[in-house]
Amino acid sequence: MVILEDEPSGIVTLRFAPPDAPGDEADYLAALRRIGERDRPFALLTVFTARGKLSPAADRESALWFKATRAHLNAICRALAIVRPGDPARSAEVFGKLWTFPVGVYEVEAEGRAFLAPHAPGRAA
Repeated sequence: MVILEDEPSGIVTLRFAPPDAPGDEADYLAALRRIGERDRPFALLTVFTARGKLSPAADRESALWFKATRAHLNAICRALAIVRPGDPARSAEVFGKLWTFPVGVYEVEAEGRAFLAPHAPGRAA
């Protein structure tokens, strides 16, 4: 299940969580596109608790998205908190190199939210 939430605090939350559904990859890629189209500052919280991995094609498409949106996200994203139970060190190493804004990786959502709180731009439109 993939959910994209736009919170009044200016935090955008992307959840990739159980139960797994057949359209999850397409929904995830669509959510990335929506994030990349944002035109107002935001802080991003990603919560990855689904067990599945992306197919090679979806993994390639997401990598292209990261490359295509890097400059835009560096301009408007204030910080990123990744919640990925069981893989914080690896995720921090990979994602910390992609952007110039602060990136934190956590096991628990509350810790990610605490990291983002001072970076949230306020009321999202």
